Amino acid sequence: MEQTLSIIKPDAVKKGVIGKIVDRFESNGLRVAAMKKMQLDAKKAGDFYAVHAERPFYGELVEFMTSGPVVVMVLEGEGAMAKNRDLMGATNPKEAAKGTIRADFADSIDANAVHGSDSVENAANEIKFFFSKEEIV
Repeated sequence: MEQTLSIIKPDAVKKGVIGKIVDRFESNGLRVAAMKKMQLDAKKAGDFYAVHAERPFYGELVEFMTSGPVVVMVLEGEGAMAKNRDLMGATNPKEAAKGTIRADFADSIDANAVHGSDSVENAANEIKFFFSKEEIV
């Protein structure tokens, strides 16, 4: 059973669409194995996105991810990582296919509603970043 990490970002939490997004995952064969709502501080957000530290958008990304609460989840199922990315849609919601999470709930390329792991290896690292083994059921 493959696992992946998903984050419902501050813009989507503020809109009150947590349940609608979780329903998209569950209705498409993914199971929520762990979930928590949290407020990221600058250190936690900065550490999580450290891979982007040299990019010009890094500071704005950390600022955005600390602007409100997020919902962090471990999703599991057959091909969970790829299925999650398909459900999310393109990073830029203007380019996202109709019916994807980003097409339906995101405002911009920066405020794009959700994060999803981009590889099985990264998923394992990202899950460990937010969850202990005991929290994943």
